[in-house]
Amino acid sequence: MKVREIIELVYKAQNGNDEAFLTLFQEYEKDIYKMAYLYVKNKHDALDIVQETAYRSFKKINTLKNPKVFKAWLIKIAVSCATDMLRKKKKVTFLNPEYTDFTGASDEDIPLELSLQDLLESLNEKEKNIVFLKYYYGYTFSEISEMEGSPSGSIKSALYRALAKLRKRVRRVDMYE
Repeated sequence: MKVREIIELVYKAQNGNDEAFLTLFQEYEKDIYKMAYLYVKNKHDALDIVQETAYRSFKKINTLKNPKVFKAWLIKIAVSCATDMLRKKKKVTFLNPEYTDFTGASDEDIPLELSLQDLLESLNEKEKNIVFLKYYYGYTFSEISEMEGSPSGSIKSALYRALAKLRKRVRRVDMYE
């Protein structure tokens, strides 16, 4: 979809055209699912996040000031939904720790290297977001800066700090093998 089409559809959606919003959302639904899955690591929760992202973005479409960044805006909402879900799940206490393997934390639909998942889990939420946005989606520093509401220099610093953490952790793992 071309930028001009996206802008037109955003304006239509902001003026109450539900079909325009649906067309826009469906254009990026797979990207939202992939981002959600990277966070929650199971199909069912990722689908819940897609649904919650659709709801939140539909309700807040009028707050989008720059239609050119619609996709980035959606991704940011999806990340917010994913982190909300992860926070809620951390509050859950299992009565018997032996049963935690059976709570739906399966990687049945998108296989990822366990070591890569473990590495990414060592990052804080902001660092993880920046790494995903930069390397998974290919956004520029200025685009990430706009999404995160932080100066470009801060985004670069956070990314380099995250990469340093990952390198340090990889070296540690290599020592044990």
